[in-house]
Amino acid sequence: MKLKTILVLLIIPFMMLTGCSNQFTKVLKSTDYEYKLKKADEYFTNKKYRFAQQLYEELFPVFKGSDKFEDLYYKYAYCAYYQKNYADAENLFQGFLGVFPNSSRAQEIAYMHALTFYKQSPNVQLDQTNTHKAIGMMQGFINTYPNSERVADANKIIEQCRAKLEEKDYLAAKLYFNLQMYQAAGIAFSNLINAYPESSKGDSYMLMAVKSFYEFAKLSVADKQEERYAKVTSEYFDFADRYPQSSLLKEAEEYKNLSQNNIKTIKNEQTKASTE
Repeated sequence: MKLKTILVLLIIPFMMLTGCSNQFTKVLKSTDYEYKLKKADEYFTNKKYRFAQQLYEELFPVFKGSDKFEDLYYKYAYCAYYQKNYADAENLFQGFLGVFPNSSRAQEIAYMHALTFYKQSPNVQLDQTNTHKAIGMMQGFINTYPNSERVADANKIIEQCRAKLEEKDYLAAKLYFNLQMYQAAGIAFSNLINAYPESSKGDSYMLMAVKSFYEFAKLSVADKQEERYAKVTSEYFDFADRYPQSSLLKEAEEYKNLSQNNIKTIKNEQTKASTE
């Protein structure tokens, strides 16, 4: 009895899928374009976007220039988006705006066009070209439609994209440090502070910059050390000016004190050497 129940449960979905496919094949073979458009809209409403997309694609040149073309184009673009074909959706949303710049849907589609870049933004370790584009497109949307109800969402996406870019830059700086490429690490951490001045992690970046420049100075050849220890001191005072209340300031001060002591040692040795 249980086996029969399992077989029924397996067969019913298969039969439904086969029936749906057979019905779509009949629609596809029809030469009645109005009927096909009606069925495409039904598939779209029922979230059967693959079927709807195939019909809209066939009907695209048929209804081009007609009063039904805008709605067809609109739904066709969304079919790609809902199936997560974001690169295709990007092109279709852009095409819609080019063909219907004065449409009542233009604001919505402009937002969706920008959103497709965000949807194509990859893992933080990968190339972030689409993340940069998403920021630019969302900012462009805000500038064009400052009173839109979507502005709040656009700003959130910009913040999320900037957070991803910050994380990528941080990982690069951290990698330099772990590889003992201390000068590159110090520059990278300093750049992080300048690129993301509002970051909640700014003081930790500054500490890493101080630490990186200290390690770089310590490993430098003798005639370069004084200058490079002075750089550590300079970075510390910048830290103290920017984040006077930071709990990390004391640790940064330790590197400053070590650097100043090392400079004194270097000068004493130079003085001793010159008098001998």
